[in-house]
Amino acid sequence: MKIPKLNRITLFIVVFTLFSFIPGPEKEYRILKNVSFSRGEKMSFRLHYGFINAGEAFFEVHPDLYKVNNRTCNKITVFGKSTGAFEMVVHIRDTWGTYMDTASLISQRSYRDIEENNYRLKEYVNFFPLEGRAHVEKHRKGIHHQDYVIPNNIQDIISGFYFLRTINYNELKVGSIIKVDAFFENEIYDFTVRYDGIDNVKTKFGKIKAIKLTPIMPENSLFDGKNAITCWLSNDENKMPLKVKAKMFVGAVEIDLESFSGLRNPSCFKR
Repeated sequence: MKIPKLNRITLFIVVFTLFSFIPGPEKEYRILKNVSFSRGEKMSFRLHYGFINAGEAFFEVHPDLYKVNNRTCNKITVFGKSTGAFEMVVHIRDTWGTYMDTASLISQRSYRDIEENNYRLKEYVNFFPLEGRAHVEKHRKGIHHQDYVIPNNIQDIISGFYFLRTINYNELKVGSIIKVDAFFENEIYDFTVRYDGIDNVKTKFGKIKAIKLTPIMPENSLFDGKNAITCWLSNDENKMPLKVKAKMFVGAVEIDLESFSGLRNPSCFKR
């Protein structure tokens, strides 16, 4: 049986795969402001197909700061696992992580530890943005090393998600397109996301006014149409993900916020 790519589904949906290529590294780091998240933040999510629970995901911004490439970084970890009846079909225990530059909000290092039934992969990516280079070390049937050319303001999947939380959507017009550079599975991804204004979304915590985003998906065999994914962020300074809906060829999947703690700012709703 072919193993479903739940790790890719979960993270591409929660994180929305929202990226676009811009060539040519610059000679210095950009400086961007982050008022949306800080050390100690934790969130948990439930992935389900209708009433069937399929998985859980846990996001954490670690309490300590780290030095990578002589840059101060937040370490952010995402752990995902299969649950319920889905666990009887596919056993998944995946860990993804990033060291995200606190000043430029780009990735300095990322890693994956993938466990899906009998499939195993460990991967470490060191980014050298000012050199326009990424070094990938993969542990699967031996150890493999490879260098890749990257744009300057690079993100991995996790840091790209957190970068999107720092955008001031109040300054955008409805229909505005956001572009971000990302490196994933040895490629630069060319994705965009559309800001669709403020919407009411039903959550575990009640009906909440939220920032609505729609990733513009390229033609693929996983998602049904270029507007197949919709996601909602809390309409406050935290811009915390509340819900994701995705229309897939195998059915509709949803991801919902279950719990949170350690927010940087007061929440627009109560737990």
